[in-house]
This record gives sequence, C-alpha cells and structure tokens, in this order.
Amino acid sequence: MLHTRSAARCTTCALQPACLEAEGCEQMLSAGTSLTSGWRMVRRGQPLYRAGDEFGNLYAVVSGSLKTVLFHNEGREQICGFPGVGDLVGMDGIDTGHHACDAVALEDTQVCVIPFNTLEQRCRQAATTQHHLLRLMSAEIVREQRFFMLLGRMSADERLASFLVAMSNKLSARGYSSSEFHLRMTREDIGNHLGMKLETVSRTFSKFQAQGWITVKQKHVALLDVAALRALSCQ
Repeated sequence: MLHTRSAARCTTCALQPACLEAEGCEQMLSAGTSLTSGWRMVRRGQPLYRAGDEFGNLYAVVSGSLKTVLFHNEGREQICGFPGVGDLVGMDGIDTGHHACDAVALEDTQVCVIPFNTLEQRCRQAATTQHHLLRLMSAEIVREQRFFMLLGRMSADERLASFLVAMSNKLSARGYSSSEFHLRMTREDIGNHLGMKLETVSRTFSKFQAQGWITVKQKHVALLDVAALRALSCQ
C-alpha cells in the first residue's frame, strides 16, 4: 500500500541533499516538488520487489532493514547486502528496466518511494542532483569491489571483522551509535553473505568475544575494541 504522506527521517536518507535541497520534506510535498511519491510499509518476510519485476522506482529506507538476494540458475542464493535506514534500494533495475534481485524485509520496514522518471527529470534540471546520484552509484561500486575482495581473499576472521566495521561505519554516518547495534539478519544470512558456513560464523563470533573485542547477547552486538576489528578489516 502506498501512502501519500511522508514520514521519512529525511536527515538520515542517502538521497536527502537531492530530495530536500535545503527545504523541509513536508514543505516540498505540499508544494509538489519532492522527489518522493509517498511511502510504503513492507512487512517482515515480504518482498519490496522480486527479481524480474519491472523497474520504476528507487526506495529510500525510512525504518527497518532488508536483504537483497541474487539467485543462481540452479536455485542457490547469494545475499548481496543488508540495506538499512537511510540507504537507497533498487538501483539494480536501472540497467535493464527489471530488477536483478529480490529485496526482502528482515523486519517491518518503511520506505520512501522515489519514481525514477521524476529523479531523471530533476537530474536534467539540476546538476547538483545528478552529481549526488552519481556519487551514490560510485559508492555502491566501491562497496561491491570491497565485497568481492572480501569473498575472494579474506580469512573468516577478516570477513566478519569487515562486516562488523562496515556496519559500525554506516550507522555512525547516519547519526546512530557506532559501537552498539542490533543485527536483524540471522547468522545463516550473515554466513551466506560472507561466504562462511554457519558454524564458522558462530565460532568467529565466539572467538572475537573471547578476545574481548565484542560482546554478543542474542542479536545485540557491542564493539569493545573497534581498533582491533578495523586492523583485520578491509574498511
């Protein structure tokens, strides 16, 4: 269901500079100048979109989190990422006009809907908007390059450390605590994403905890020695 009233936490959004341009979100909506057409609520376990769906919108995560999943021909899946608050989702559909992966809610998740044709029009009108979108795409390319290095070159310790440091960096950039956070994804999901078996993920979490680098209580993680984790990571 699409709601026409925005409830976006605009200050945490990756597209905020392009969308707001120094005006309040509600002001822009009332003036009809906002990039967003409204917002959607996606319930836990439900897809925001599926691979093969026609592309028409980008989505800015307002609350909650998702996982993006690619499927191999033989049915195997690869979790590509875990977009959270402030992240932009859906760029995988720009190339072909259809989404290349699934985006599934890990919890009840609210997204701002950004029609791509509206964004394209804004880019033609304002060089700053175009520049900001290109920066977002460039950042996504860098993230994917680091991810491929992580899968191809790193040990289990380095992979999990990189994952935790990347999570910490992203939360810090969004104005949240960089040292304590809740992992909404399962350890199976983390293992799939990092190319690690479940038992290896659990063993590495336990190792980091025994070394005094982290504490783990169910899905709540506290980073006690970020410097040690960063020294292992590719961040």
